[in-house]
Amino acid sequence: MEESFTFEIKEASPSELLWVHERIPEFPGKASLEFYTDRLKHRLFLALVAEREGELLGFKVGYQSETPDTFYSWMGGVRPEFRKHGIADALAEFQETWARGKGFRSVYFKTRNRFPAMISFGLSRGFKVMEVIPKGGVEDYRVVMSKEL
Repeated sequence: MEESFTFEIKEASPSELLWVHERIPEFPGKASLEFYTDRLKHRLFLALVAEREGELLGFKVGYQSETPDTFYSWMGGVRPEFRKHGIADALAEFQETWARGKGFRSVYFKTRNRFPAMISFGLSRGFKVMEVIPKGGVEDYRVVMSKEL
């Protein structure tokens, strides 16, 4: 990690989320503004971006799950050219601190077997694998990870 790499975390608009989303190569297909606005309407959510000198580097968005004291960390990513600078960690830390402050007792996310870096990231932040859901080929199996706040 470079010492001189500074950025700020701030709340994000759906259009900012979409802009970063479209620059994350792991996300297949085309997203839309409705992809975000429809999922987030009528629920408690937190949408974040990491920004450096006006440039969006990464994002993280989540919301209250069907279990009221559980926060679902739904989507997130860091643009490839800005990875390995602590951005994902800073976004996750901000999200978890916010969720704890709102009374959530746990946070979870889903990833896929094809993203071992995301599984490692979760483990490094204290998440445990709670469930593996077969879907498609083994690379597409969903991995559900959770931790107490």
